[in-house]
Amino acid sequence: MASDAVWRQEGESLVHDYEFEDFKAAVAFVNRVADVAEEANHHPDILVHGWNKVRLTLTTHSEGGLTDDDHRLAKRIDAL
Repeated sequence: MASDAVWRQEGESLVHDYEFEDFKAAVAFVNRVADVAEEANHHPDILVHGWNKVRLTLTTHSEGGLTDDDHRLAKRIDAL
């Protein structure tokens, strides 16, 4: 998996782009992210595009922007 070195802030969101060997690896990563998100009860927007790319976007919609929950989830995703 190749990815940007860090999450970047875009407006009121944290964004991270990933690139994988193939589609199956990209979807497997999305499934791991889903498990972590369910445990945290905090869910990113997930875009699978191209045949091997994933973009994750974190924001707390109910708060209208970034919160500590977003930063905590980003760290948990980085640990995957």
